[in-house]
Amino acid sequence: MDTEALLRRIGIEGYDGPPRLEALARLHEAFVDQVPYETVQYQLAPGGPLEPEEVAKRIVAREAGGYCFQLNGSFALLLTELGYRVRMHRGGVQTVNRPGEVDGSHLVLTVSGLVEDPERVWLVDAGLGDGLRQPMPLEVGEAEQYPFTLRLRSSEKTDGWRLDHDPRANLVGMDFESAAVGLDAFAGQHARLSADPESPFVRLASAFRRTSESVVVLRSIGLSETFSDRVDNRLLDNRNDYFAALADVFRLPLPHYSAADRELLWRRVWAQYEDFLGRTTSAS
Repeated sequence: MDTEALLRRIGIEGYDGPPRLEALARLHEAFVDQVPYETVQYQLAPGGPLEPEEVAKRIVAREAGGYCFQLNGSFALLLTELGYRVRMHRGGVQTVNRPGEVDGSHLVLTVSGLVEDPERVWLVDAGLGDGLRQPMPLEVGEAEQYPFTLRLRSSEKTDGWRLDHDPRANLVGMDFESAAVGLDAFAGQHARLSADPESPFVRLASAFRRTSESVVVLRSIGLSETFSDRVDNRLLDNRNDYFAALADVFRLPLPHYSAADRELLWRRVWAQYEDFLGRTTSAS
């Protein structure tokens, strides 16, 4: 990996020094602020890379962001090269539509070896969409990470941990195992989630960005921004507005897309919105 190029991509120049909590928090905040969680990449070319080096190249070139396997995989490699002790864990995400089995459909990181307390373990997750903005100590307790409150406790589903998300978030929670695994443990799920036509990542173009001021989410052409006291919603029903939001809000200018690619993507996300309207009308 070109470590310096990835650091520049997330806005960090001249990184130096041993692994410290302040530096880890700075890296985590910069990564989730500048590199979107996104499934736009799977709309025209399903089956993107899993290898961290290849993912990092696309992130640096602003051709893609990623989802949990890609984001946490590349972030783990970056942290490892900067001297942090990083472990990977199998997890599973719970939503209103998914029970959240610990099936390896989510990749979680823990980090230790910090100068302040080498044995203390921290939960690190740059691939949870609207999840963590900063590391959390891997201990029972809660953390205020604007605009959400996150809680950690023992998991009831596995020998590991449970992250309960804020009620206003897109996720209900996430469970993960204590045992460490390698990246190859996620290869099967990556193949399914990134390429299966029935995968929710292939069926819906989405993007998330976790900033210091808000959480911004794009689903098909619906844009929402969550603050502590409100949620702003609007439709990007103009093609130019849609691509401007990808570039300016989500740091995805997609320089490798031709005019024909952009037209095809626009038609696809518009169709996803029309499908949503149809399902909503049928349900009512």
